Amino acid sequence: MKTLELKSNIHKIVEEIQSEQLLQSLYDFLRTWESSKPGELWNSLTNEQKQEVLLSYDESEDEANLINRESIFRRSK
Repeated sequence: MKTLELKSNIHKIVEEIQSEQLLQSLYDFLRTWESSKPGELWNSLTNEQKQEVLLSYDESEDEANLINRESIFRRSK
């Protein structure tokens, strides 16, 4: 996906979100991401947190473990 298409898709997703809490979380995440240096977040994690992230990534490789986007957004409304 090209940058313009990604931005458009992100805007569409954000427009559908009704939860102020979720919007605030997204905003905070993007602000933090924008101002952080590469690797800074990863380096701030404990070894246990890093292992949890890696395990989650491995589990996400199995489609049976995934939840579709619409289900997530319905829960957050």
